[in-house]
Amino acid sequence: MALDSPKLKDVLADVASGTLQLPDFQRDWKWDDDRIRAIIATVTLDYPLGVVMTLETGGASPFRARTLTGADSEQQTVPSLLLLDGQQRLTSLFQALYLDAAVQTVDARGKAIERWYYIDIAKAVGASADRDEAVVSVPENKILRTEFSRANTLDLTTVESECRAGLFPLHFVFDIPLVNAWKRAFVKGDDQKWDLWSDFEERVLEKIRSFQVPMIRLSATTSMDAVCAVFERVNTGGVPLNVFELLTATYAGDRTFTATSGDYYQLPVVWHAIKRGLATRFPVFGSLDQNIEDGLSSSDFLQAVALVRTWERKQERPGAAVSCKRRDLLDLPLADFDRLAPKLADAFAWVGDFLQQQCIVRAADLPYRTQLVPLAAVRAILGEETDSLAAEEMITQWYWCGVLGEMYGGSTETRFTKDVEQLIGWIRRAGEAPDTVGDAYFFPDRLDTLTTRHSAAYKGIYALLIKQGAVDWHYTGAPISPGRLDEHSVDVRQIFPKTWINKEYGQKFPAGSIVNKTPLSYRAAQGISGSPAAYLPSLVSASDMRPEWFDDVIATHLIDPETLHANDYERFYLNRSRQLVELVQGAMGKRTALRGAANGGA
Repeated sequence: MALDSPKLKDVLADVASGTLQLPDFQRDWKWDDDRIRAIIATVTLDYPLGVVMTLETGGASPFRARTLTGADSEQQTVPSLLLLDGQQRLTSLFQALYLDAAVQTVDARGKAIERWYYIDIAKAVGASADRDEAVVSVPENKILRTEFSRANTLDLTTVESECRAGLFPLHFVFDIPLVNAWKRAFVKGDDQKWDLWSDFEERVLEKIRSFQVPMIRLSATTSMDAVCAVFERVNTGGVPLNVFELLTATYAGDRTFTATSGDYYQLPVVWHAIKRGLATRFPVFGSLDQNIEDGLSSSDFLQAVALVRTWERKQERPGAAVSCKRRDLLDLPLADFDRLAPKLADAFAWVGDFLQQQCIVRAADLPYRTQLVPLAAVRAILGEETDSLAAEEMITQWYWCGVLGEMYGGSTETRFTKDVEQLIGWIRRAGEAPDTVGDAYFFPDRLDTLTTRHSAAYKGIYALLIKQGAVDWHYTGAPISPGRLDEHSVDVRQIFPKTWINKEYGQKFPAGSIVNKTPLSYRAAQGISGSPAAYLPSLVSASDMRPEWFDDVIATHLIDPETLHANDYERFYLNRSRQLVELVQGAMGKRTALRGAANGGA
């Protein structure tokens, strides 16, 4: 790392020539008119601009690069420097002080405008405190109108009119011949203006010409991880940079790929195609109508790829580690990503089928999105080995232990690594059950606190009720099927109404717990009003079933029908709690709900 202080003129010349460019992960320039005026005033006063940070490329940019807004984007110059911090400042100064074109910016309300920037000579040689007022923003047509009048108040369309107004155009401040020509027009026929100009040139123009930009230059050998970390630390006011954006720029700058394909690698296009294919078949992965990152994210996919790649590496070098930390993603070569991406896309499709078998088909019903990452990695590594009956049982037990034991609620990267290695070893009979299975537990009183979808276990029990054969109370012809959840607007519905419980039982038993809820269609929910003893007769009548047959339907929800007919919430709650605990234990493969007495199910 080196610290330099080049002149602003030279830095802007590098911007114009393409010697200094942006890595493609940088977001667009967006400063408004007021901020541009303020930074111009800063330069004219020779006040500190703030340090600019760049990355040396050694003539071979590690990223796809692009010119700063306003610079010639058609030239194919390979940049010597990439701008990591200072884009807004340098782009504003480049457009306002270097380009012979109106600056495309926005006003205080965000409306797009085009502006030329001038400096009032008389005000500029006055008190430094008034310098902000000396910098004038003029519309693209160079006709400045007052805020309250449509009449022309100032016409700057000619050099003569600029000179009469005493407003110097800043866009050619570094072009000495043009400045001298403008000066001659300004002082022509008025000797008193010579002193004013001399004062202006000394106090303003010379400060702009000699202004230095403090610049940190990072060596071309700086790692991708360090570049990403530096970028995020210096851009604290913006949206944090993610790994996907950095890899997008890195892969697009891959010269080997460009040389062989004739085009640059477009990671967003590749990811969009993968996500579209998955989300179209399996809504549990999210909706492209919402956002490309809704549901299964690019980060999830990259982590799964990294897990597979590092697992492969460990097979070749036993001392290596299976990992999907940030640095592993940043060190993911394009060749490996391009090779593994189709395999992981197929693996996630298999995960989609697996979730459907668990009756989890909607994104809102997915307990843990993160748990899908190691599952997809295991499928990609083992392939058809996961299709055996024994493997399916192991994977299913592992999955439900993760959900109902709420094992993926905290930091996940370490668990990803363990689960991939341990689950593979378990399936291949080369190891014991994964820690996610062995350490998972579920206390019966956890049911009392499962009240919202924020809990993975809440969503898990909801899915298990459907999986074990719950029949809807309106569509009674067959158990609720995953394919009909949206069609019939199936959701978690209250069995005993809260107001009735609070009136009859007070706070003795929770009213909003999952114990008092069950998956039912919207049509069934419309028939639920008042206490169960009050609404059941009408549900039975609408079903065209004998009452005892409808009781069998109620029982498919692990509910004792007699407790509903009797409006006995206490007996209902205790009975159903016991049945739900048994349901959870069965899914987790545990004989008991307590830690330390768990059965790994191997």
